[in-house]
Amino acid sequence: MANKVIGAKAAGPATKEGGGGGIESIEITSNEDTSKKVSITNATAAVLYYESILQDSVRATITFTDTGGVIDDQTAMVGLPIVGQENVLVKIRDNNDNELKMTLYVNKVTPIAEDTRKSIVQLDLSSREFLMNEKVRINTRFNGKISEHVKKILEDPMYLGTEKEHDIEETQHEQNYIGNNKKPFYIINWLSRGAVPQGGSLGNTAGYFFWETVDKFHFKSIDSLMDTTTNKPKKSYLYNETPDKDGASIPPEYDDKALDYNVNNAVNIQKKLQMGAYSTRIIMFDPYNCRYEVVTPNAGNTPGASGGKGNEKDLKLAGKNLPVLNKEFNKTEPGKEFSRTTYCILDNGALPSGTGEGETQEQIEKSKKENYQPGVVLNQGIQRMNQLFALETTITIPGDFSLHAGDAVYVDAPELREDQKGMDVNKQTGGNYIISDVCHYMSTKHTLTKLNLVRDSFGRKPKERG
Repeated sequence: MANKVIGAKAAGPATKEGGGGGIESIEITSNEDTSKKVSITNATAAVLYYESILQDSVRATITFTDTGGVIDDQTAMVGLPIVGQENVLVKIRDNNDNELKMTLYVNKVTPIAEDTRKSIVQLDLSSREFLMNEKVRINTRFNGKISEHVKKILEDPMYLGTEKEHDIEETQHEQNYIGNNKKPFYIINWLSRGAVPQGGSLGNTAGYFFWETVDKFHFKSIDSLMDTTTNKPKKSYLYNETPDKDGASIPPEYDDKALDYNVNNAVNIQKKLQMGAYSTRIIMFDPYNCRYEVVTPNAGNTPGASGGKGNEKDLKLAGKNLPVLNKEFNKTEPGKEFSRTTYCILDNGALPSGTGEGETQEQIEKSKKENYQPGVVLNQGIQRMNQLFALETTITIPGDFSLHAGDAVYVDAPELREDQKGMDVNKQTGGNYIISDVCHYMSTKHTLTKLNLVRDSFGRKPKERG
């Protein structure tokens, strides 16, 4: 970009003079009469837009002043009226001309203050699919790969029928499934924990996330998010206490300077063990042949676990290594190293693919085949999801609307030391991160972006740029 705005200027109010467009348009359409529209662009005090890999839908919050005479000599709340599900067209732009353009819908209306002349109202907005999810129940059967199930639920007009693009990473194994009167988002998230990426290691790399950004839906494996060769950092940031003079203190290898920085590595080991982040046990019973089996997926932090299911050597890590726990607490007896137990009855012969007609009798041939394969995916997927939040960092940066949940960024901060003459970056907590949550904030005074960053491992890897 020819005239890139960085540093303190990029965090100021977005204006035409600054290179951005600010709050370009916020227009609400009436449910009763779609020809009735109200623009609250000039009355808006603040806009907050949210994305998260832990949320199925994007969200936004708009705070505006509602005065009389806006429409039919009445306020917007009364004149339209605003009762919920109204179509809201939002266009905002940061100081580097990155635009967010979206159509959202009113989910909640909160009056904040009111007098005889005006009222201050907060609108909570959500996507169309978020509201549609509450009106759909799925009872049909799905055959094939999990990634195909997700695609059908998103696209089929019987279900969500979204017109948004989607980025669905292909899964490698098949799992037949019946909806059981569940909501679409519930089914997708239930299936995600046992999904294994194409080319991944079965029994080591299960675990997907499903989320929405402004332009598409995503269904991606944790390994692909952590893999710095495919999900390369989109931006790099430095945090230091050097005064910022129009970006002069930002080294050329970084895109911008973080305005605020906080590392939360206060790991709660008891809770991690409780959730089975590093070692688990699954007890399975097969009613078809009365077989009883115990499997202990392990992250590789204990003796004798090398090559076992869930082992660290088969994982793509954002940092160098998973946390190394105290070996004093390891149980060396085979099959005894676990901190969480799951029980499962196998579904051999359940929902076999094909037909039961003709000479081939496909369903009969597959009647002994295991459908879900919980021994290799269930606990290991749970384990991988809990590993992801080993290290959490929060930074506030000048508004950058090009960043989205799931993007990778690179963050460095000085190492704490007595001698501060030089600036050595922190080799333990610096490096690659994934954006788990992003909030873009815009007001008459500021244009800011706050990022919650996570990764599964410690140790700074060399920088790779996308």
